[in-house]
Amino acid sequence: MSLREVPRRLADLLPGRSDWTAARRSPGRDLVAGLIVAVVALPLALAFGVSSGLGAQAGLVTAIVAGALAAVFGGSNLQVSGPTGAMTVVLVPIVHAYGSGGVLMVGLMAGLVLLALAALRAGRFAQFLPTSVVEGFTAGIAVVIALQQVPAALGVTGGDGGKVWQVAAGAVAHFAAHPTWAAPLMALAVAAVMLGGARLRPGVPFSLLGVAAATLAAQAFSLDVARIGALPAGLPAPSLGFLDPGMVGTLLPSALAVAALAALESLLCATVADAMSVGERHDPDRELFGQGIANLAAPLLGGVPATAAIARTAVNVRAGARSRLAALTHAAVLAGIVLAAGPLVGRIPLAALAGVLLATTVRMVEVGSLRALARSTRGDAVVLILTFVVTVVFDLVTAVAVGLGLAVVLALRAVARTSRLDQVPLDAGDHSAEERRLLSEHIVAYRFDGPLFFAAAHRFLLELSEVADVRVVILRMSRITALDATGAQILGHAIVRMERRGITVLISGVKPGHGQVLAALGIAGHLRRDGLIFPDTPTAIAHARGLLHDHGLLPATAETGRVATTADLGGGA
Repeated sequence: MSLREVPRRLADLLPGRSDWTAARRSPGRDLVAGLIVAVVALPLALAFGVSSGLGAQAGLVTAIVAGALAAVFGGSNLQVSGPTGAMTVVLVPIVHAYGSGGVLMVGLMAGLVLLALAALRAGRFAQFLPTSVVEGFTAGIAVVIALQQVPAALGVTGGDGGKVWQVAAGAVAHFAAHPTWAAPLMALAVAAVMLGGARLRPGVPFSLLGVAAATLAAQAFSLDVARIGALPAGLPAPSLGFLDPGMVGTLLPSALAVAALAALESLLCATVADAMSVGERHDPDRELFGQGIANLAAPLLGGVPATAAIARTAVNVRAGARSRLAALTHAAVLAGIVLAAGPLVGRIPLAALAGVLLATTVRMVEVGSLRALARSTRGDAVVLILTFVVTVVFDLVTAVAVGLGLAVVLALRAVARTSRLDQVPLDAGDHSAEERRLLSEHIVAYRFDGPLFFAAAHRFLLELSEVADVRVVILRMSRITALDATGAQILGHAIVRMERRGITVLISGVKPGHGQVLAALGIAGHLRRDGLIFPDTPTAIAHARGLLHDHGLLPATAETGRVATTADLGGGA
């Protein structure tokens, strides 16, 4: 991108008056939808804040600040942003390793990375992520979030081990040794209310009702359960006290992981919102820009890194939202709750929030979709299972890298298998039996079908190296769909090998773009100088028969223009 393009590019990413056209048509529906989303988002924001390790206040701050800024600057009219379970999975090990200050720095750095991705127009590349990888790590995230809730659900304040499954196992062992039943029963009750209620009345915010009932029960019966604790009456003042320039290099890998997850989840969520609505289409680069702005601002107020939330976005769309006003209203309502009801929020039991997240993980997993994907192809099943296992056992970033790498390898393997190198028999026509025998022994035509690239080229080299008992080989290249440097170099090696064995190589039907690749790498330059590259196959065959005639290998009575390959020659390549 040149310097002249920077102002125009920045203008494309900034909000415009057209963003709010829909809000002027039905503001009442957007206000109601925003209120409904806020009711659903409140317990989730609290739960994800606690689960991340920075506390309930961090979750609320993120939902308010990131929710408002992403609504204004983002690329989707319907998307709702805030703390999410997937981001929590990534943040927990960062909190353990670097503390809350490290998380805030990671969020700020991730915001800068997202802005850079938006400037580079990287949003469009998310569509190439395989479904098997997305489904695999989504299911893995659900299991990891569930495991993270085990200590709080069992009323255990601490756990042993670095991995989430180790912490969960330690909490179970501690509970088995000293069982107390108030917390687990509360968590199970809240989860049951959410799951059962969603089946009966999907539009009712049973998460909030369950948390409210659990809080009232804890107060009424003086239950010995851990609470959120006191929250400040308002938002904290902006601060950069967490900045530590010396930690930038150390935290960069974590920041890149957070930025990648924020970009991926936000773009996937925007796609889901488009599919659920009529006539909506998000701008992927603006969405990255909006998430970048949100993640720059949230850490200044003590918030965790944010991303778009699929569950809250789905509620927003189903509630009738038509514009960004709904997501902005959701953030304003949450801010009002913080200002007016902070002491009440602080009394919520942690076990109740654990129940909310346990129910959320159950609803995250689409068993039917996973089963269908696992049955589709063996490769998709392998990628799905491997991504899921690595997510649970190791971490999300490793899982995405491993799953995507395996998916790419399997895709290249599948594409390579579609490439063919066919020996094309020469049509004998009305030649004599002796002429047909000489032609079949001395001239062989090979036709490339499909891409000739690094995943398939070595197989072609082996096949061409096995050519025997011929004088002339014609390489038909008109049906090559793609040619890379590796494929061109392998082709050059095959030509050299055949020429060392005394075989004359002719090439026909080279496309202009492929010819440029060959010329740039110096492949077959001597053939071009010697006039052995032809525009079509019949001309190459005629030249081959002329060479055999000149060397006394073809009877003088043979007609040099009558021979053609069996596949679609007719004057073509």
